[in-house]
Amino acid sequence: MKNALDLNFEELKSYISSVGEKPFRTGQIFRALHKGLDFAEMTDISKGLRDKLASDFIAQGVKIIKSLKSADGTEKFLFSLSDGNVIEGVLMKYKYGYTLCVSTQVGCRMNCAFCASGLYGLVRNLTCGEILGEIVAANRYLGGDLADKRKVINIVLMGSGEPLDNYDETLKFLQLVSSAEGINISQRNISLSTCGLVPKMYELSDSGVSVNLTVSLHSPFDEERKRIMPVANRYKISEILDACAYYFEKTGRRYIFEYVLIRGENDTERHAEELIRLLKGRPCHVNLIRLNEVKERSLKCGTEKDAYRFMGVLTSGGLSATVRRKMGEDIEGACGQLRQRYIEDNNGKK
Repeated sequence: MKNALDLNFEELKSYISSVGEKPFRTGQIFRALHKGLDFAEMTDISKGLRDKLASDFIAQGVKIIKSLKSADGTEKFLFSLSDGNVIEGVLMKYKYGYTLCVSTQVGCRMNCAFCASGLYGLVRNLTCGEILGEIVAANRYLGGDLADKRKVINIVLMGSGEPLDNYDETLKFLQLVSSAEGINISQRNISLSTCGLVPKMYELSDSGVSVNLTVSLHSPFDEERKRIMPVANRYKISEILDACAYYFEKTGRRYIFEYVLIRGENDTERHAEELIRLLKGRPCHVNLIRLNEVKERSLKCGTEKDAYRFMGVLTSGGLSATVRRKMGEDIEGACGQLRQRYIEDNNGKK
């Protein structure tokens, strides 16, 4: 059965017309869906229409089934999907409001060496409505509503999965979540993270969206990057930099490089100096991230002092760089970890 959140406003309007209802019902139902309501809760429409909707659609295909709260206020959700699969998201509380990190796939096929998301490979892509459903579920959990009362004000597509490996559904999601009739989150408040799928980066540049583009770099050397990220066997750093430059040309938005610091692998002065050589003068920022260790992986995290020393080399060399505050470490806040524990606890069933 189709997820009603997959429909944009015009698609829902077409459906409403096809069942003989007046067009104004579209706005009522669209807003209710984006508030997180099930059809039975939509008491401002007739029971007959509620029953018809329920026979054709699932209203809310994403539900929170587990929540873990960190001492630092970070909260991790395990979401269930209508087919029994599970995904996860991370809710981060800041002074200005909540940011939700969402998943775009069940699992991931990129298999980056530092990440738990790829341990079971890719199961399937999420639909645009399922990605949106993570935000809708979190908003309702927090007591939020639509644009004027929403709690989640920033979105990062940095959870399980590679957004550009699920390009069509990700693009439709971006259009849905920024719809004036729904949650209406500005695309300038949305960050999309990619491991560097170069052709899709060009497509995104030409799509008309204006999200914050972030690229997982993790090494300035192609051969070393291949050890950390298998995708590097396909796309060189020079190709990624060219795609980033094109994104800036088309959108005017500076881009961000994510750089997970792995002890003894990519955190030496040699790496910092090469990053300066590659990136100096470009409209970019380097976001340094201390590794969230995954027990199934052998990689280790350096100290906070090491991270700031590395940052100091970059900033002295003329780069814009910061160390991301480490959040959710006590609740296994890294991508894929909660889902993995759930799978293990359920005898390996996905």
